[in-house]
Amino acid sequence: MRPKSTRQPIWLPLTIAFAIVAGILVGKWISPNNYVADSDRKLNAILNLINQDYVDTTNMNDLIEMSIPKILSNLDPHTTYLSAEELRASTENKNGIISDIGIQFEMMNDTAGVIEAIPGSPSAKAGIMPGDRIVTINDTAVTGDIITKGAIMKKLRGPKGSQVKLGIKRHNSSKTLTFTITRDRIPVNTVDAYYMLDKNTGYIKVNQFGRNTYKEFMTSLNSLKQEGAKRYMIDLRGNGGGFMEMAVRMVNEFLPADKLIVYTKGRYKRNDLDWWSDGTGSFQDAEVAVLIDEFSASASEIFAGALQDNDRGLIVGCRSYGKGLVQKEFILPDSSAIRLTTARYYTPSGRCIQKDFKRGDNDAYSNELADRFMRGEMDHADSIKIDESQTFTTDHGRIVYGGGGIMPDIFVPRDTSGITKYLIEVENAGLLQQFAFDYCNSNKALLSKMSDYKQFLRVAPSDDALINDFADFAASNGIAPRWYYINLSHDVIVTHIKAMIARNAFGNQAFYPIMNRNDKTVQTALKALNKHKAVFPITEALNPKSISQRRGGSSKFFHHLFMR
Repeated sequence: MRPKSTRQPIWLPLTIAFAIVAGILVGKWISPNNYVADSDRKLNAILNLINQDYVDTTNMNDLIEMSIPKILSNLDPHTTYLSAEELRASTENKNGIISDIGIQFEMMNDTAGVIEAIPGSPSAKAGIMPGDRIVTINDTAVTGDIITKGAIMKKLRGPKGSQVKLGIKRHNSSKTLTFTITRDRIPVNTVDAYYMLDKNTGYIKVNQFGRNTYKEFMTSLNSLKQEGAKRYMIDLRGNGGGFMEMAVRMVNEFLPADKLIVYTKGRYKRNDLDWWSDGTGSFQDAEVAVLIDEFSASASEIFAGALQDNDRGLIVGCRSYGKGLVQKEFILPDSSAIRLTTARYYTPSGRCIQKDFKRGDNDAYSNELADRFMRGEMDHADSIKIDESQTFTTDHGRIVYGGGGIMPDIFVPRDTSGITKYLIEVENAGLLQQFAFDYCNSNKALLSKMSDYKQFLRVAPSDDALINDFADFAASNGIAPRWYYINLSHDVIVTHIKAMIARNAFGNQAFYPIMNRNDKTVQTALKALNKHKAVFPITEALNPKSISQRRGGSSKFFHHLFMR
């Protein structure tokens, strides 16, 4: 009898070898080097040493929570950690309901910096402004290394109707300003208002790019079209961004097929993506003007940059923020999350509009806007820092610049007319909002019978009567009337008070029609539209091939990325 063979089938060692090689390759793909594993062991060793041998009892979870933001702060200014509580609150915000005082903020220089006071929210009504820094909550300091965003959010939230006192540092005041705010449940609409500026021009104010923004935007566009709009002014001032997908879908409404909207480039090919128009947009022939300012960031810059580079929109205002980093959200096992920068985004002409930053130096980055004010960029176009080494051309050959933010086609300096010491003092004290609130309470029965703000304007007190009443109100709150300054600020004060009364009585839809009457940027854009400056000639000699033809590539249209 022949003995049984002990030799393995020839495919078995080949299979094992293939598995080993595949494992190595997968390991390299997951971790291109061994630093992650080595660092992981080192961190675990340190944590174990602290847990076992440190002189005092230490809450290891708290220590880890405090350490993660410090680690991430050495990457870039927009990579952030969210505790489980912060992530839950952030999700509530994007889904349309938040329950607090109505602000969006980020940690800057170990201080909570206000990005936006949501229009119509308790914060906006109290007088909180973008750029404010929260230094105390209920007389307790909330600055320093150990203060987390989650801890501040917890202090700001509370039962509906309860109050919270904020200590605020503002750039135009050496004193800490105090605001007492009543908490409320706040429905968040990302389109604040839309209305007809004139018989041909529709105006739309978008405050952020949330989950429902495209739907709200299309409702606004179609409603204005039915009212006779042939051109549109889209106001993105103060819009700090949000979901990139919403900006892409909105831009698509204005572009013909096969136009590049935005693309991203990361460390790995998997983060290199293109978004192109699909030709289904309903407003491809409409003239468009986009309003931006220094607080327009991220998805706002995608929107403005795509229209500018494709010569489909006139950009009006001042240089935007300059946030060109893409974050992906990674959920951790304890339901916390890291928003990690994985790529940079580029406008169709090839611009990366991320402004300069030095890794680990977030102080200089967060002070960059203040630096713009100090060097006069908001007042004079020739004070804008242009990096002429980053010159690009639009689809029709116009020159645009990279290196930090979207440069407007038409620069509009900040309007300083009527800005006086008296105005700054009453604004910082929140007295304009308080006066408007008290007026609404005192005239509740009368206002309730009115159908809209236009009816209110017809029966409102005369401007002189309103300014006299306000001066008396301010005096009763500790700010003596100085009539030289009051007369200089007369129009600004009256306009703000009427707009705030209208907002309190009739909602955001009533606020902007009043404010925009004297808004320098709105009026400049309207004049440009009236002269058809948003229609760009085709200059094939300057740019024989369109950007989309030059780049080629994939036709990925929608991809879910968070851009805040």
